[in-house]
Amino acid sequence: MPLSKRPTLTQYLIEQRRRFPSASGELNALILDVSIACKAIARQVAYGKLGEDAGMRRGGEVNVQGEVQKRLDVVSNEIFVSLAEWSGHLAGMVSEEMIDPYQIPGEYPRGKYLLVFDPLDGSSNLDVDVTVGSIFSILRAPDDVVSSGRDVTEADFLQPGARQVAAGYALYGPATMLVLTVGNGVVGFTLDPSLGEYKLTHPDLRVAEDAQEFAINTSNARFWEPPVKRYVDECLAGRTGPRGKDFNMRWIASMVAEAHRILMRGGVFMYPRDTRNPGNPGRLRLLYEANPIGFVMEQAGARASTGRQAMLDVMPEALHQRIGLIFGSKNEVERIERYHREGTSRDAPIPLFVERGLFRD
Repeated sequence: MPLSKRPTLTQYLIEQRRRFPSASGELNALILDVSIACKAIARQVAYGKLGEDAGMRRGGEVNVQGEVQKRLDVVSNEIFVSLAEWSGHLAGMVSEEMIDPYQIPGEYPRGKYLLVFDPLDGSSNLDVDVTVGSIFSILRAPDDVVSSGRDVTEADFLQPGARQVAAGYALYGPATMLVLTVGNGVVGFTLDPSLGEYKLTHPDLRVAEDAQEFAINTSNARFWEPPVKRYVDECLAGRTGPRGKDFNMRWIASMVAEAHRILMRGGVFMYPRDTRNPGNPGRLRLLYEANPIGFVMEQAGARASTGRQAMLDVMPEALHQRIGLIFGSKNEVERIERYHREGTSRDAPIPLFVERGLFRD
């Protein structure tokens, strides 16, 4: 399709709104605010090391996650806040970089939505120039927040992922992309740098139900639970093993990049619960990582899970709650869920692979 014929993000959102004549247009406007924030962050990312020469040296503090913030973590969070707070569409925000919910300043009107975001996912990769991104989720604020205009509380954000009205991510790589779902499938837009417009380049993203590729951090193999060990062992056994086919293994350490690869060509991503810290059921954040990516995947025909239950059914208990996450090609994720249900004990033999399984104790 010629570039001039590709719909812009704005045109796409208008078409979606026409499906619901009574819609106010606030959701469209909020998504456009998010898209502008992502353009601004893409520009900051593109400076690379030159950004430090320009005086953008903030960072180095420890955030609520106990992680040292990169300079662009701080900058990206500020960009999201400044571009979303003023428009009157939001009742409040929360992000990976903020301890408590962000209250909309008194000089701005308040709206009916909540914005949850990870301003810069994969920022540990910035020093080596690997693709990073932003993740966002939009929820409806509780009715009493909208009617009373009161300040938002932590409890207002504790909604299961199935209640998301929109979610997506921006990808800052060789091209800047915005991947979006408003509950009607998944679409991808590529930023045209000559126009500053997002153009629709992927009108119907679907994840293949079967795959021959998986992503997992094998340095954690000693902490994996038996179902995950079993799955990985079977994949690595290749065509002579129980799966009867060879698998490729990938690990980028940027979940946005992992998710995008799976959307493009299928596969499964695993950052599962493990035994390293029994009191911590996972590494990734439920509200602003697992839920939005899970919503995108489910809308693209894939599956997202903890291994034990559907990700979008999990009821959050805290703003910064961590969780195990498995997503990707439906048949692969369902297989991993089945292994969890079967409750393979740590010492149970796995036929053919007791001796040569690479990651078995």
